[in-house]
Amino acid sequence: MGPGHIDVGGTVADLAATLEDLLAVESFDPPAGFTRRRPVDADRAAADADPQAFWADAARELLTWDKPFTQVLDDTKAPFYTWFADGELNLSANCLDRHVAAGRGERVAFHWRGEEGERRDVTYADLLADTQRLANGLSALGVRAGDVVGIFLPMIPEVAVAMLACARIGAVHNVVFGGFAPSAVRERMEVSDAKVLITVDGARRKGRRAPVKAAVDAELGELPALEHIVVVRGPGENPGEVPMTPGRDVWFDELLAGADPDCPAIPLPAEHPLFILYSSGSTAKPKGILHSTAGYLLGATYTHRMVFDIDPDTDVYWCSADVGWITGHSYIVYGPLSNGATSVMYEGAPDYPDHDIWWRIVEEYRVTVFYTAPTAIRSCIKWGAEYPGRHDLSSLRVLGTVGEPINPKAWLWYHLVIGGGRCPIVDTWWQTETGSVLISPLAGVTPTRPGSATKPLPGISPALLSEDGEPVTEGTGILVITKPWPSMLRTLYKDDDRFVETYFSRFGPTTYVVGDAARLDADGYFWIIGRIDDVINVSGHRLSTAEVESAIVAHEAVAEAAVVAEPDEQTGQAIVAFVTLTGNRAGDAATEAELREHVARRIGKLARPRRIIWADDLPKTRSGKIMRRLLRDVAAGRELGDVTTLRDPAVMAVITEAVRAAHDDE
Repeated sequence: MGPGHIDVGGTVADLAATLEDLLAVESFDPPAGFTRRRPVDADRAAADADPQAFWADAARELLTWDKPFTQVLDDTKAPFYTWFADGELNLSANCLDRHVAAGRGERVAFHWRGEEGERRDVTYADLLADTQRLANGLSALGVRAGDVVGIFLPMIPEVAVAMLACARIGAVHNVVFGGFAPSAVRERMEVSDAKVLITVDGARRKGRRAPVKAAVDAELGELPALEHIVVVRGPGENPGEVPMTPGRDVWFDELLAGADPDCPAIPLPAEHPLFILYSSGSTAKPKGILHSTAGYLLGATYTHRMVFDIDPDTDVYWCSADVGWITGHSYIVYGPLSNGATSVMYEGAPDYPDHDIWWRIVEEYRVTVFYTAPTAIRSCIKWGAEYPGRHDLSSLRVLGTVGEPINPKAWLWYHLVIGGGRCPIVDTWWQTETGSVLISPLAGVTPTRPGSATKPLPGISPALLSEDGEPVTEGTGILVITKPWPSMLRTLYKDDDRFVETYFSRFGPTTYVVGDAARLDADGYFWIIGRIDDVINVSGHRLSTAEVESAIVAHEAVAEAAVVAEPDEQTGQAIVAFVTLTGNRAGDAATEAELREHVARRIGKLARPRRIIWADDLPKTRSGKIMRRLLRDVAAGRELGDVTTLRDPAVMAVITEAVRAAHDDE
């Protein structure tokens, strides 16, 4: 069926009826009126014939090298792969200097919009000037190549400047999502031995301002490696004094003003570490995922260009993610800037000051490519089609989704209401660990199936394996990647053993275990089902069950806790916590509110349990292991099956009744 011919006019009832009719459509051809700018057939043929030669050609075409590489892939120490190891380049120069040198310095890099309507157009020349000054400022503070610099900033242009300045001098940046609590910042600074932290005086969210610097100070204490804190003056009013420790703290703008304006980019080895990004794992300790320079930049640059069919001379691109997540690293900062694209960066929430703010921005800047998360689309559905209906969205030509599988109804609403039936949707699958998109439709090329990430990109080799490691050619299995790719993580920071154990122990050192289950249909389309470990995906944000459990158990009233996911129409998955209190204390609404706030303080608001179920005991094996599988089943309303292996089989009947009662109270 050709979706470009769909009539999306009419009433809300008409839209609902159209959605209902289209749910029966299994496959959608590329819209008839869409013209792709970048061909892909040659890439597929080259990658199929010789993957290493394909990636080598792409690296030479897309990146600017100070010292050309002669070696492409070294797999002799698998799974510790290296790419282009004898070459040298600088990521900051690839994202800035080469565009300015080519006469594109006045091109807008970011149309920045503040929460209260402020506007700044930041050009490539502006970014280069600030990046050079900050790089010199960091050097004056003692930062050297290989040192770690923490970044805890909201969605303001300074966050990109900070990342690029680190890359310019070879410092390793460690960005922390701005929604995390200060205790999470401390943990990530401590385990990475960060030398400098770049943060903000205060951050805004929906009209309120939080005193970030004061909160960070209260939590950080004395970290032996942390020598300086650089403080950005955030947008808007900031009443009250900001605590500044003499000799340690310095204002961002004053650091730039006192720095030399010229800082040549340092040529760095291709495998020089670029950044650490902490991602929740299946244990309480976050995983420090380490990416190197050249391979990562190649993956971000190539996929941004090819998946979205980007033309930097004509497109206005907007990824609505936060820079604190890998999506922001790859598809707000590095991929778009390496390609010389013009992007939108928005500081605020999608429903402030009203539910149409995104579509107002799309109309104002004539956005052509929009990339967001399914959870955001579901929120837009809840608010109603009248909000995007207020605005002219005809500039849009490509839509994308990221962070979790998208359900067909949300896909169709996005296609009809936002895309007007004329925009291909690229439903991208990838991870923090993969660095860039691995499985996705290509805009205007791939017939799409709502809910499927479709097929792998050129040069990527996914497969499904059974529990015993046998290939699954059709049906459900464990998703793996069988060949290395340039943008893959290199290790876990300071923990090579955990890197091997987490990703390469199950099926051997050459098979990367994704951690997701997936289904492969008869046409070779991949359908991602969900995690096979204890990680919860809330609105596209991965949270460790152990990390949330640790936060809950840290409360003085809690004896034990087990956290599981339950399906949620709005956020994809929601957190359900089964909690046993100390002594004879009974759970009540006040205690529930207290625990939720406790988790918000320790991890962040996104980690707050949606529901707390009080339990006198938890289902455990005779060896004492909590059977979370049973808790997931009862939370989702599934049949429990055999519980005779539990130490106390009767406990599940009590918990089932507690879950039922909680549902009745909602």
